[in-house]
Amino acid sequence: MTRTAEDLALYFFHGCPYCERVLRALAELDLKLELRDVRAQPDHRAELRAARGRGTVPVLRIAGPDGAVTWMPESKDIVRYLEERFGEG
Repeated sequence: MTRTAEDLALYFFHGCPYCERVLRALAELDLKLELRDVRAQPDHRAELRAARGRGTVPVLRIAGPDGAVTWMPESKDIVRYLEERFGEG
């Protein structure tokens, strides 16, 4: 059963091996979240640069219940976070 995480958005681009690692984890977890392709949508790259001072991907945007936003770079950290939050055990 596909789950959706509306508080998450992944900044990425196709062909990036680190981004592909995160996309595989999403598929394995059967998890949908907003995908923000920084090459296809220049506004997403601009938003990422404004928030982090750089445009490197992948970066996971996590919106907290209070509206605070956390930016998580590094594919391994993102995969670990997703597995801990959405994994079966």
